[in-house]
Amino acid sequence: MSKMNLNELRDKAYKTACEHVFHDQELSNNHFLCLVISELMEAVEADRKGRRANVDRYNKKIANSRICQGLDSDIPKERGYEVAYSETIKGSIEEELADAVIRLLDLAGLRGISLELANGDIDDCIEDMAEACKGESFTESIYSISTLPVRYDGIFDFSTAVNDMILSIFGLAKHLDVDLLWHIEQKMKYNELREKMHGKKY
Repeated sequence: MSKMNLNELRDKAYKTACEHVFHDQELSNNHFLCLVISELMEAVEADRKGRRANVDRYNKKIANSRICQGLDSDIPKERGYEVAYSETIKGSIEEELADAVIRLLDLAGLRGISLELANGDIDDCIEDMAEACKGESFTESIYSISTLPVRYDGIFDFSTAVNDMILSIFGLAKHLDVDLLWHIEQKMKYNELREKMHGKKY
């Protein structure tokens, strides 16, 4: 985790969002936070349905796919990756937590928020956040993260709220023994292949 640079991830997430025209109109912070919370609620639904990512199966599919190996000249390698991801990771708790962080990274990029606060002692911060999840149910942890901006309002600035939401999600992932950085990187790769605005209104 010490090699993770959140500002680099922020820049990549924001660049991809711009390329997919998510920022062609000015929208409020509340709009973007609502979308973050929607991803967290999808994580709750995934948990209710017992949907977990099958990383081993994903890696085997990538390794054994003729398309991913470039052996089928009629089909782009990216298509093989997209299918493998959809069949083994999409709709899982891991993917939804990654989506929530990616949206926060994008928001940080849009608003010019430095994530140095999180980068400072990131391992220790995430360890503390993971410790805070002990004794809580999954839904209680998600509720705590979702309500953080409201609880911080008037006490801490917006950039601190964004930093702490990101760290809190990483902490929850660590508590669940999830390599969230890996899932973020895979979802970013997947998002690069998607259509304009991912085929959605916003």
